[in-house]
Amino acid sequence: MAGNPPIIYLNNAATTWPKPPEVLEAVRQSLALPVFGSGRTTGSQGEDYITLAREALASLLAADPPEHVVFTQNATDSLNLLIQGFLAGKEAGCHVITTALDHNSVLRPLYELERQHCIRLTVLPVEDGAVSPESVEAAITPDTRLMVTAHGSNVLGSVQDISRIGEVLHDHGVFFIVDGAQTAGHIPINLRKLPADAYVFTGHKGLFGIPGTGGFYLQDPESVAPVRYGGTGTDSFLLTHPRGMPERFESGTHNYPGLAALAAGVSYVASVGVTAIMEKAERQTALFIRELKEEPNITVYNASPSLPIVSFNIRGMENDDVGFILARAYGVVARTGLHCAPLVHRAIDGGKGSVRLSLSWLTTDEECRIAARAVREIAQNADSSVGSP
Repeated sequence: MAGNPPIIYLNNAATTWPKPPEVLEAVRQSLALPVFGSGRTTGSQGEDYITLAREALASLLAADPPEHVVFTQNATDSLNLLIQGFLAGKEAGCHVITTALDHNSVLRPLYELERQHCIRLTVLPVEDGAVSPESVEAAITPDTRLMVTAHGSNVLGSVQDISRIGEVLHDHGVFFIVDGAQTAGHIPINLRKLPADAYVFTGHKGLFGIPGTGGFYLQDPESVAPVRYGGTGTDSFLLTHPRGMPERFESGTHNYPGLAALAAGVSYVASVGVTAIMEKAERQTALFIRELKEEPNITVYNASPSLPIVSFNIRGMENDDVGFILARAYGVVARTGLHCAPLVHRAIDGGKGSVRLSLSWLTTDEECRIAARAVREIAQNADSSVGSP
């Protein structure tokens, strides 16, 4: 193709782009006025972005009370704080469960704790894109203290039965941390009903914020020990960290522009409606997969994802090469490789990795059609090359 084609951005499972105009405007406004924060300034010229973001998330996720919504740098930061804080004081060598579906933000902290002989780790295999509640129950032992797993897969787009898994775990007194990095903003979440002790979110994916924000909701603050200490703007005469929420887990200066963006992004998602977002994603993803399945040398790893994520490979081509051609010849921005989820790739493609195309609410039908045609053209050319003497 001559010239530079327009960008078709399909890497939204990593970071959404473009951002809604109101998100960009919120960032601009947050930097145009002095920072306002309770206990940190006497001014009143600015917005209290921390409270705005906290209340917006509490409403979207049905998280009660809002003070139990805690802000961190991102989902990885949240998972580290929760895992380490929950296991602090637990008996050395206690049993923890995770899954082969999980991201390195879960796997690496747990494998490091296992390496240090702090825990004994079981990694459950993936069955049809998820882990069965029956396999979770079979893995529980008398010393099982914790399970950490993804709600939605960033490779397969599958969504796990968190409600049933949570019920099984709670029947056995096992603490349950859910990584919602791929589900918040994409599917309806009701934390009043979901049997999760902690639910992790990130700001820059389905919630349309900017990078550098994330957090978690924690039902019982006393169940997790704080592992960071510092200034909070409250109870400053205390030389020990405050125990109240959310200060128990929040110290130092917040990312005010990031939280302004997150508040605006969450409000945008709420105004559109998560159900509408989910239904459009299902329709567009199905359209995409129908197109790809027309070519016999394209392997789609989940033909019916619940999230707008399509992972595939083309026979006879490296996934990095496919991604390079998509970007250079067609302007399609994708993601290639292992997607920081090595164990699921070991199960589905022998550890080679895949090409991943991921949509957002702002992806158009025309962009889906152009990208699908591009993949098919690449596959047809690869098939010709493979078949030639």
